[in-house]
Amino acid sequence: MTSPLVSAAWLKSNINAPDIRIIDASWFPSWVAGPGAGREAYERGHIPGAVYFDIDDICATDTDLPHMLPDSVKFSSRVRKLGVGDGNRIVVYDANDFIASARVWWMFRVMGHKDVYVLNGGLRAWEEEGGNLEDLPPVVTGGRHFTPRVQTHLVKSARQVHQAAQSQSVPILDARPPGRFGGTESEPREGLRSGHIPCSTNIPSSSLVGADGKLVDEAELAALFEKYRSAPVIASCGSGVSAAVIALALAQLGNWDAAVFDGSWTEWAGDESNPVKTTAA
Repeated sequence: MTSPLVSAAWLKSNINAPDIRIIDASWFPSWVAGPGAGREAYERGHIPGAVYFDIDDICATDTDLPHMLPDSVKFSSRVRKLGVGDGNRIVVYDANDFIASARVWWMFRVMGHKDVYVLNGGLRAWEEEGGNLEDLPPVVTGGRHFTPRVQTHLVKSARQVHQAAQSQSVPILDARPPGRFGGTESEPREGLRSGHIPCSTNIPSSSLVGADGKLVDEAELAALFEKYRSAPVIASCGSGVSAAVIALALAQLGNWDAAVFDGSWTEWAGDESNPVKTTAA
């Protein structure tokens, strides 16, 4: 495995391979679009054969936190219903600049599936390559088993993040916009404090994506992640979605072991006992 990305040209050439499974992970934050906007985007037009993966549905239900990672039993059951299983090469894309295709890529990696990639540039790149769209769901043939092999090192809890911040043993990289990180702008989730985890560093996910919707080139990524290319890292964001863009970018540089703080800022700031810093980003 040398890159977590595939190009639209590669996908167009390989789309009919029997082991390829394509997943549309389009998702939009609630303060940008209404409920179900991702599925509506999928239904308007998607890459032929793509199934829809809803991060607000394939998630844990024993918590009030949004789209938390489900347990391996639920994940396995749901992806099998999508026709995805062992032996598949999975390509994930979305219609919103890696949100949440990077999240779904990370989820599959947490569950131990290594043969998973993100379409660089997403739906826009596919259309620019001359790829067709369809508006009907594919016929899913189930039966293929999905064997989860949970990689616990790729997901971090609030307790583990608190320990990392206190000891400064593992860098914490925050993907939110600078204003929210610095505490100069309000959080979009009502009632949530703004600011950041002590000793964390701001690397906005927007800085990792170019105007063309593709991940910026490796030289630019290397400059942004100079200190983090080979070290353990914890990525955080608002609710664990754009944090995965940091993990994706680091994988592109060869660091495949970046972990994601699943509850991210929603969990951290929602607990009044957790310290919050409000210095400038």
